[in-house]
Amino acid sequence: MASLVVSTGREKDGLPRVGQWNMMNMKMVNGARVKSWLCFSFARNVQESMITGFCRELARMCQASGMDFALEPVLPVIYVRPDQVERGLKARFHDAMTALGPQRKEIELLIGILPDNNGSLYGTRFGQNAHTVTISGDLKRVCEIDLGLISQCCLTKQVFKMNKQILANLSLKINVKVGGRNTVADALTRRIPLVTDKPTIIFGADVTHPHPGEDSSPSIAAVVASQDWPEVTKYAGLVSAQTHRQELIEDLYNVTHDPQRGTIHGGMVRELLISFKRTTGEKPERIIFYRDGVSEGQFYQVLLHELDAIRKACASLEANYQPLVTFVVVQKRHHTRLFAHNHNDQSTVDKSGKPATST
Repeated sequence: MASLVVSTGREKDGLPRVGQWNMMNMKMVNGARVKSWLCFSFARNVQESMITGFCRELARMCQASGMDFALEPVLPVIYVRPDQVERGLKARFHDAMTALGPQRKEIELLIGILPDNNGSLYGTRFGQNAHTVTISGDLKRVCEIDLGLISQCCLTKQVFKMNKQILANLSLKINVKVGGRNTVADALTRRIPLVTDKPTIIFGADVTHPHPGEDSSPSIAAVVASQDWPEVTKYAGLVSAQTHRQELIEDLYNVTHDPQRGTIHGGMVRELLISFKRTTGEKPERIIFYRDGVSEGQFYQVLLHELDAIRKACASLEANYQPLVTFVVVQKRHHTRLFAHNHNDQSTVDKSGKPATST
């Protein structure tokens, strides 16, 4: 098992033990930069002073973890009624951009304090026609679709509790969202099979279908792919709406013909391969493609369709470009049971007696 490299001013290995490792007194490998941020409260029962103090402590924790994080928001914390999310967020965002003025900066993060029972603010909401909000609730929808803002949601119970563990966990989430890296596999000194020997990109793909009764809602295909090598710990993701309850991913690779521009190649695999080359400077020589959500009756249909799309996406980038492809179907509903060889060896089992994932 590869160790995890974390930074303490100098590099330090955090060796997992029984599937866990301790991040205390360690810093993120790559701490991101957040200089302009805002905080909104949607919880009426939390005083503004308490939220201000919580945000300041969270900012300090982000700094202590290795991020370049501003201690104060662009504007003071403001309360927004849960039924006026869109209006409140957009108005405050406009005020913040005005306050930044000629500095030409952008708001890099929004911290939202939600009531513990947050309804449609974060959870899936159903309208009169039973259409779901495909992004997690009203807050995420406005931030990610309308304003282009990265957001981190916190519950009021976290504000009241506000211990170091909660703040540290939130800082790790924020760092990844804004482009940093928390930990990386020590791939250079500890070789990872089928990864470190040649430039390798790892994909993950799944399709989410609408609930029964939603006959007009599309299915949503999502694909992520690693964007660093040999560490393979930083991922980019793409989503695409497709035919209702269609399990085959339709947009892995596509071709359109434009009278002016001619043949146009596209698709999620092609875009992520291009992004990998741009960020690493390497062309993937191996593709490992993990596919979730496929029933046994669809194995070969999905394999033939999606492997063909991957091959075509590669060939569209360069003539004779055919990297090795490993296609792995992942299933949760199986009956495999694993047992430790020696239950008395505490280094190989966790607290429940199950085999540790690091062994």
